[in-house]
Amino acid sequence: MLRILRILAAAMPIALAAQGSMQQGLAQQGAPPIVSSQPGSDYPHRAVKIIVSAPAGGGLDIAARVIAERLAALWGQPFVVENRPGAGGNLGAEAVAQAEPDGYTLLAAQPAPLTTNVRLYKKLNFDPAAFEPLAIMTSIPNTLVVRSDFPAGSVAELIAYAKANPGKVNFGSQGVGTTPHLTGELFARITGTQLVHVPYRGTAQAVNDLVAGHLDMLFFQLDSVREQYQAKKAKMLAVTTAERVPAVPEVPTMGEAGVGDFRSDTWNALAAPPKTPAPIVAKLNQGINEVLKNRETAEQLRSMNMTPVGGTPDEIRRFIKEETERWGEVIRSANIELQ
Repeated sequence: MLRILRILAAAMPIALAAQGSMQQGLAQQGAPPIVSSQPGSDYPHRAVKIIVSAPAGGGLDIAARVIAERLAALWGQPFVVENRPGAGGNLGAEAVAQAEPDGYTLLAAQPAPLTTNVRLYKKLNFDPAAFEPLAIMTSIPNTLVVRSDFPAGSVAELIAYAKANPGKVNFGSQGVGTTPHLTGELFARITGTQLVHVPYRGTAQAVNDLVAGHLDMLFFQLDSVREQYQAKKAKMLAVTTAERVPAVPEVPTMGEAGVGDFRSDTWNALAAPPKTPAPIVAKLNQGINEVLKNRETAEQLRSMNMTPVGGTPDEIRRFIKEETERWGEVIRSANIELQ
């Protein structure tokens, strides 16, 4: 992503205990309980569903389950994760967009349904800009890897080889319009090279073909290719983040490799349905940031090469708008479209 959103200062403590004690005392006297007229004051008072717009087992799913477990512990109510993948994340996003805006159905999404799909698909049954952003849960670094016998050992050598062999160097992705696909198109545009896109149906097959020598390069998440890199079955030429990644400190950034202003992270966000009341949005944002600041949570996420992020709703809304515009230009210039 263009920049890592900074987590806000420590969230204010949740102070509902006093009201609960007062209600208990009045109940003992036979008086009716006090019910606050402020929306979200007693939120959550029942189970919350988080719809994940991707299959189980991936980075988005893992991050959502970690956050769900911590929120349940924080507020004493179940946070239930339900996977609803399909159509580049659109199926899950559509379900949440049509849900009651009461804070009891949330969306956990990768970038696509919130940013690029509006530029890729001719028609969506929801407005990505209408969601109420809650937080960026995590950011995951992407990398540029090539097959082990590729005739280039650096980004500069790769660019020179691609320019000398236009249309002969290919790169893979998990499908048309995915972050690795758009990252490859961005690389080609910035470097003035002609690359051939090879879409796959998932990560494993693309990585296997790279290792087998059937594919030249990938722009994949670090956790997808780190094992192959460490086993010298692939060469990692760069990370696509602004700074070097602690897990692979020897690998330069794209900027250090000579490709300026080239950044592409995979991030995972939480959002609420359109028109969710502001007090509920604020309480969720506060709770998620509190969870992300927890040392155990942060260590758990970092152990899986995920960086906890956070942010305010306004920051995230601006960030998503910037990402939509940036990748929208890549989609337009590469003439990418899905039905």
